[in-house]
Amino acid sequence: MLDLPRLRVLRAVVATGSIRASAAALGYTPSAVSQQLSSLQRETGLQLFDRVGRGIEPTTAGRTLAVEAESLFEAVSRLEGVVGDLRAGRIGSLSIGYFGSAGANWLPPIVAALRTEFPELRLELRLTELEPSDPDIDILVERPGTGYPPQVVVHHLIDDPYLVVVREDDPLAGRAEVPLVELAERHWVDNDVAAGACRQVLLGSCAEAGFAPRFAVETRDYQTAIPFVATGIGITVVPRLGIGNLPAGLTAVPVVAPTTVRRINAVVRKSVADHPAARRTVELLRELTAGDF
Repeated sequence: MLDLPRLRVLRAVVATGSIRASAAALGYTPSAVSQQLSSLQRETGLQLFDRVGRGIEPTTAGRTLAVEAESLFEAVSRLEGVVGDLRAGRIGSLSIGYFGSAGANWLPPIVAALRTEFPELRLELRLTELEPSDPDIDILVERPGTGYPPQVVVHHLIDDPYLVVVREDDPLAGRAEVPLVELAERHWVDNDVAAGACRQVLLGSCAEAGFAPRFAVETRDYQTAIPFVATGIGITVVPRLGIGNLPAGLTAVPVVAPTTVRRINAVVRKSVADHPAARRTVELLRELTAGDF
């Protein structure tokens, strides 16, 4: 029988493309992640990853196993929820999916309010940008060309604009805005997972402007990428919600032509849309985003 924790590690590494990033997301050390992957390879008798430079790349077998494991984890999650509710006598549950910057900015006050107003509610938070699943409510960045199934209700929250982060001594630092094409010859610091929705939005705007970014350094999150800018290695382009407090010596300037925004929605399963806690969650999200941008 396949080991579920090892499969969870496999899915995280395939999603992030990085042992270090998946270790941070799962709360493991990089060496522990490597050991889990090695054990899973022995367990399955499959070559799941290839060495590429200093990193790794999933093989076809590795990607296939990660995709097929998704339904298994969804089933396990539902079963664990049922067992927990039966054991503790809890009444009702709500799962909320999120991506990193939305989780950091919005989830703390939402969870605090729900725990106060629905003390018997079991809340489950899922970082769906790393481990895709089907939560009751998913706070997500809409991928270009996305269509939604009839089983969900979509609530648009905000359009989050992108800004270029530069050093204060950079010629762009004093500008009110920067046409995206002016960044074509600059070195960039990548800041998202390879197939992430936010990265697709940005690369689509770059293509519209007639170029592909020249990535000098590849990182997997905004707060890792931004300090690289201070070293002079390159610039990075980040949605406003993901910038947070910039380190000293850095500033951010809106990018235009095209004006680049990521569309953030709350997608609610119709089967729970009338649940009081689900309605309250959407209400809280609208309150939190009403004055943004």
